[in-house]
Parts: sequence; C-alpha cells; structure tokens
Amino acid sequence: MTSSPVVPPPHVRWRACRRALGAVAGVLALIAAGLGVLAGAGTAAAAATLTQVTSFGSNPGNLAMYEYAPAGLPAGAPVVVALHGCGQSASDYFTHSGWQKYADLWGFALVFPQTSASNNALSCFSWFDPAKDGRGKGEAASVVSMVSHAVAQYASDSRRVYVTGLSAGGGMTADLLADYPDVFAGGSVDSGLPAQCATSQTAASTCQYGSLNLTPAQLGDKVRASYPGYTGPWPRVAIWQGASDYTVYPVNATELRDQWTNVWGIGQTASSTQSLPGGTTLSVYDDASGAPAVQLYQIAGMGHGLAVDPGSGTEQCGTAGSYYLDTICSSYYTGLFWGLDGGSTPPGGGGGALPAPGGLAVSGTTDTSVSLSWSAVDGAASYRVYRGGAQVGSPASASFTDTGLAAGTAYSYTVAAVDSSGAVGAVSAAVAATTTGGGGSGQCFTASNYAQVAAGRAHTAGGYTYADGSDQNMGLWNVFTTHTLRQTGPDYYVIADGGC
Repeated sequence: MTSSPVVPPPHVRWRACRRALGAVAGVLALIAAGLGVLAGAGTAAAAATLTQVTSFGSNPGNLAMYEYAPAGLPAGAPVVVALHGCGQSASDYFTHSGWQKYADLWGFALVFPQTSASNNALSCFSWFDPAKDGRGKGEAASVVSMVSHAVAQYASDSRRVYVTGLSAGGGMTADLLADYPDVFAGGSVDSGLPAQCATSQTAASTCQYGSLNLTPAQLGDKVRASYPGYTGPWPRVAIWQGASDYTVYPVNATELRDQWTNVWGIGQTASSTQSLPGGTTLSVYDDASGAPAVQLYQIAGMGHGLAVDPGSGTEQCGTAGSYYLDTICSSYYTGLFWGLDGGSTPPGGGGGALPAPGGLAVSGTTDTSVSLSWSAVDGAASYRVYRGGAQVGSPASASFTDTGLAAGTAYSYTVAAVDSSGAVGAVSAAVAATTTGGGGSGQCFTASNYAQVAAGRAHTAGGYTYADGSDQNMGLWNVFTTHTLRQTGPDYYVIADGGC
C-alpha cells in the first residue's frame, strides 16, 4: 500500500475482478466520513464533553491530544487511551465507541490521541513506520507524553493505564504494548495487526491481506525486540476480529494471539471458550496463575470496524455508523477484562486458588428465567455467576436463578467460586440455556449448509453461511458441511451441534 495502510485505497488491484465497484465506493465513503468527523472535532471540544489539551509535553509525532474525565473523578483512577482508525478523529471515536459510558459508570479518565493528514494522507496512525512506532520515537513517544500528562493531571494510578485502538489505531496499539510494557498494563487491538508487523508502507499490505508465515516465537521476538532487556510483567491483551473482515484479514487475529501468548510463555490452545452476544466466540488463554492473559474475540459475519451494541443496558454501548458495527459492545467486555468495573471478574476467572465448579447444568427455564445448579466447591464462601461473560449473580449456595430475560432467547452461563478473602477462582465450562416462548418452536433441523440456506434458516455472505438471527458462522456454503440449528425465536436460529 502506498497511501493509507488499513483503509483499502482505490488502487488495490487484487480485488478488482471481484469487488471493484464495492471497494471504490467504500473508500470514497470512508474519506467523506473522515472529512466530516475531522471537521466536527472542534465542535465536540467546544461542547465541553471532549477537551483538547494544547500543551502536554514532548510531541515528536505531531499528534493532537483530547481528554475526557467524569466529574468528581477520584485520585488513583485508571486511564484509558483510545486510538481512532484511518479517516476518523478523536471526536468521532469518542462519540461512537462507547468508552465515555464506562468512564462515567466505572470512573476513569480517557485520552484520545488524534493524527492528521499532515502525518498521513488519510489520517492513519503510522503503525508500519519504525521512525514513528518505536520506543521513544514519533507518534508512540507522543502518546506516552499524553499518558504522563493525564496521570499527573488526574492523580491517576500509573499502574492502571490501558490502550485500545481500531484498525490503524489497533496496529499502533499493538506497537505501544510492545514498546512500553512498563507503561501499559493492558491493551485491546480491534481489527488491528500484530506488533511491528511491517516496517514500511509497502510491506503494510502483506500484513493486512495475508499471513507473515512466522512461528509464535518469531512473532513474540518482534515484541521482545521492541524493548530489549525488559523483564517486568507483560500487558494483558484483548484481540477483537470480524470473521468477514476483508480490510484486515482474520489471520491477523490469529497471529496476534500467537504473538502475545508466546510473549507470556503460554500455549496457543485456549484454556476455555464461550459464546457471547452478537455471534461472538471468546477464547481465553490463562497465565500460569490461572488468570486470563490473552483473550480472543471472533465475531461471525462482522466486517471491518469496531464492535458496538447501541442500547441502554449495562453491557450495551456506542452508536452504529461507518466502521462502527452493531454486534456486541467491545468496550464493555474489554473493560471487564481489564477490571475497570472494580467488582466483576473478567471472563476466564481471577487468580484465586479455588478450582472451577463442576457439573454446571440448567435445572429449569421459563419465558423470562433460567435456573442453574452446580457442584459445591470446598472452601467457597460464595459464587459468581456470569451470563455472556458479565456477572449477574453472587449466590452463597450452588444454585442460582437468572430472571428478567427475553423469551425464546439463547444465553451462555459460567460460574466461579469465591473464597473467604474475596479471591475469585477459575471459571467453569460454559453451559447454554434457551428461555421458552417467544414464538420459537424449539425444533431442531440438521442439514447441509446449502439446504439450511434453501430452507430459509440461514443466509450467505462472502461464500460463508450464517444462521439467521444469531448470525453464527456455520462455515463454507456447500453441500458437504452439515450443522444442526435450533429455532429459539421467530426467524432466530442457533447452532446446536452438541445436542438439541
């Protein structure tokens, strides 16, 4: 790529025969959107919701700094740095991403760095340029200056600084985690790329559209070489990726997983997996203490963008728009992973010594409730029950009824034991439950992907098959791949290969 890594430029030739019109239209739309949000950035700052900081220290990367903090923010609160994608701005990311909601709810400061066309033709962060994305250099150094300013301004906890970013901002996020593991306690790479994936604009397209074909150790070496001699703790890393992303191919998420699990010295086999809303599969990779070190969120059917879920629920956030895709609130689940909520344990469990409860089972369902039971754990003072990774109960006994649910809807549950000191142990394997009613027949259908589509229970996109309603990825659209689908509501089906 020669002008704008991560956002597909008009001259991309490899897609010309298949998606020429769509690719050109998409780029024009993104450029228009980028111009619009850049024009609106000053308005947002003037509205006193997002404020520009004109002097924050050393700025070798020529970036602008915007910040937001809820009223009455106490000393010792965390800081979250959020990096926009190409053609976007700090104001745009602030408006759509949902991070403001959780800053207000959980209490932390936000920093939004902003690049411009003077740095890159389409306002992309330079994740591919060693002169700008290395420790002590360019844009990376400017971001760390912003962190220092925010920590001093808000008397924040310097041990709880986190960074997240979309697309090119995601690539820069990975670079920052590698360059400054002594600054960032955790990161979230959304539709982004491995740390130090490319060293030139020309090489950037290789990262976006294909695999580096490197081993986990070789990918990990790119991180270790970014700050030679570092021996401290590594950041905990969340990775978000749409399975139908044709701008930053899904292989990047796999390589990010390989890279950071290798850095942590853990394997590439997930410690646990579970289903989350929006057709999302969460794979958790625990460290030696049993706490999640790396989490991989793969979203069936989602293209290139940041996952949001507009709504008023605690687990909902953001507004949909260009490159803000209505699937699941990534900011909420990332915040849980980092422990920003101050109470809940992130999906995968805490570092307590208690084992995961066994025998988790659904003991009953109604239109609006799910009842669960499990085997008691010796030494447990209480338990935490999670629905889709979010805590919904803390019973003292080995049973719980979750209420206020939607009829004819599928949910995923896990449970963890808590000892008398409050330490949360390992999280159990997930169990699925579907509430009754809602117009769903509860009937199951086993057929090839081709037949499921023909029967109106699934649909296709990009050569893949997705269940209607849930949008769960069923694999290639052909007569050879077979799945069982359970109907849980009107025109709503979920994969039920494990039993119906």
